[in-house]
Amino acid sequence: MRARIRQIGNSKGVIIPASFLAEAGLKTEVEMSLAGRSILIAPLKEELRKGWFDGYRADEDEDAWEGFIALPGEEDEWVW
Repeated sequence: MRARIRQIGNSKGVIIPASFLAEAGLKTEVEMSLAGRSILIAPLKEELRKGWFDGYRADEDEDAWEGFIALPGEEDEWVW
């Protein structure tokens, strides 16, 4: 597909059709890189586990061992 490079302030841009954006999974931010004389545009990779601890409050955390029942022999000292 041919596209025209347009002047946008001091930069230049290309209009990308919505169908291309949807098929490539592109949202509001992208990764851009050069490969030889080509410009590659790829979806932004999300950080793994991002936001997992948002809202976590250690003071509300319960004791991890609460209610733990040791099996017979587990309380004995181990011999190495």
